[in-house]
Formats: sequence, C-alpha cells, structure tokens
Amino acid sequence: MNSVPIRPYFLLGDFLANVCIGALVGFVISALIGPAWPMIVAMAVGMVLGMFMALIVGLLLFFRYFGAMEVMLPTMFSGMLAGMCIAMAAAVAPVSGGIAALTGGVIGLVTVLAIYLAHYGINGRFPT
Repeated sequence: MNSVPIRPYFLLGDFLANVCIGALVGFVISALIGPAWPMIVAMAVGMVLGMFMALIVGLLLFFRYFGAMEVMLPTMFSGMLAGMCIAMAAAVAPVSGGIAALTGGVIGLVTVLAIYLAHYGINGRFPT
C-alpha cells in the first residue's frame, strides 16, 4: 500500500483551509466574547459560531478548489474546536486578537493532523 499522499495539492488545501478557518474563528470569537460571559454559554456560542463560520468561509473560499465534502468535515471540526477553546479562554480573561488567531491556527493544524492520523490508523494508509 502507498502511504505517501499522491495529491499534494489537496493535502496543502486541507492544511491551508484548517489553519485559515481556525485563525479566523479565533480572532472573531476573541472580539465577541469577554470575561462577563458565563463559561458554558461562551463555549456553546463559540462552538456554534465556529462551525457556522467554517461552513460560510469554506463555501466561499475552499470548497470549489479542494472539494466540498473533503474540506467540510475537518474545517467544521477545526472551527468548532477553535471556537470552543478561544471562547473558554476569553470567558476567563481577555484574549488579544493576535493570540486568539495564532491559537486558532494551531488548533486547525492539530485538528487536520489528528484527522490524517486517525485515517491512517483506521485504513492503514494516509488519504490519497
């Protein structure tokens, strides 16, 4: 079995889409949610808003070039996780937009890596 991705264009697209969406979600959530929010409400709002933003941004920028179904799952998962994590942090103390964007981008990167590793663990090969 071939364990090296044969479509680097789509691999790059997955990483680019997840990092961009994670960073955007982190930035927006840090601007909307502050320490006055209850943490559980902030996490729920961050999750829903992150998934919605991932769907809209993915539809406008990434689905056409990298495939809708292939990009939708990881980007919505990245948006959800970035939204929840940044919202939880912002509910405790103010988070700057730059730090939130950086953290969201890292969350997007880690999410797509985890999805690729899970695919490898389940199928014995990386997605090709």
